[in-house]
This record gives sequence, C-alpha cells and structure tokens, in this order.
Amino acid sequence: MDHLQQAAERLRRAAATDAARAGAGYPQIGRACGMTRQGARRRWPGLFNHTDEAPTEQLTMNAPARPFDVLLVEDDIADAMLIEEALSERGARNLVQATDGVAALEHLRNPDSPRPDLIVLDLNMPRMNGRDLLRILKSDADLQTIPVVVLTTSSAPDDVAGAYTSHANAYVTKPVNLEEFEQAVQSIDAFYLDTATRPPRA
Repeated sequence: MDHLQQAAERLRRAAATDAARAGAGYPQIGRACGMTRQGARRRWPGLFNHTDEAPTEQLTMNAPARPFDVLLVEDDIADAMLIEEALSERGARNLVQATDGVAALEHLRNPDSPRPDLIVLDLNMPRMNGRDLLRILKSDADLQTIPVVVLTTSSAPDDVAGAYTSHANAYVTKPVNLEEFEQAVQSIDAFYLDTATRPPRA
C-alpha cells in the first residue's frame, strides 16, 4: 500500500509541476486537487523553481534573461508575504521590502543596490508615507523613470487623484478577498514586467 501511495503522490506531483509550467499558480493547483492554496504550497513547495529538470523549449524562450528586481514599500507583514508569494508564482523575481519611505530611499540611493524594475508602494506607513515618497521619486532625475504602482487599501478620491498628480503609473486598491488580492498583484506584475517596455537601467 505504501508503494501505491508513493506512486500516486509522484503522479500528483508531476501533474502539479506540469500545471505550474503551463502557467497555473498555487490557487489554481489547489482548487484542482481539492485543497487550499496554502495546502498545495505546503504539499508541493518549489513548483516554480524547476532546477531538477531541463526546461522545455517554450519555457526557455519565454524565460526572462535575468530576474526582475521589485522594490516593495509596505509596512504590513501579512500583505508583504502575500505579495511576495503572488510574485514568486509569476517567475524569477528578486523582491526587496522596505517598511517605510525613508528605508526605501536609502535602498534606492545605495549605489550597491540593484535598480528596481518596478516599485510597489503602499500609502500609509510610518516615518515617511507613500504620498511623500512618491513625490520625491518622481522629482528625482535618477529615479523618476522607475514605474511606481500604488497598492493600498485607500479608495479615497483625494488619494487616487493625489497619486496620479504625483505621476504614479497606476493606482490599485487592495481587494479584501485573498484570491482577488493575489490576482491584482499578478496583474500588476504581468503588465509592468512581462508586457510593458521598461525604461533602460541606468
């Protein structure tokens, strides 16, 4: 019986790996297997880091030439973990988290830090909030071309208008639903890192 269970688990693992390579994330794999996203992630960790097998020709063609660098400016630990997980399912992403605007600026102005391809910015944070940081970023000649997406719980018209006035590239309100939250993050990633032409690195 143990051998049968092991064989069945190998088949399920292979099916989950194939699904991941076809573009499915842990939420979709979990639903297909009758479990939660967290359950699928715990059962088959590392589905999106296939180092044990050679990638297919299609994956090789679509794979980025280098990992993308994303700066997440977010002080909520739970939201940061969800964003990191959602981005990890999209492919090679180097995520750096800063918990406020001061820490973000220190990272961005450190010559040894990689220039991010995308900044995901919350508004309500200690020390320096996202509104002030956005104004500084878009007035800095060295940083103003980095795409900035505001991802926040606020849907207040003043916040939305203020962000666009300060030249945010997009404004996304955090969904309350967990799956919708992940989909929103992955939609941001898909457009800014896979579809849009990014500014050249300095």
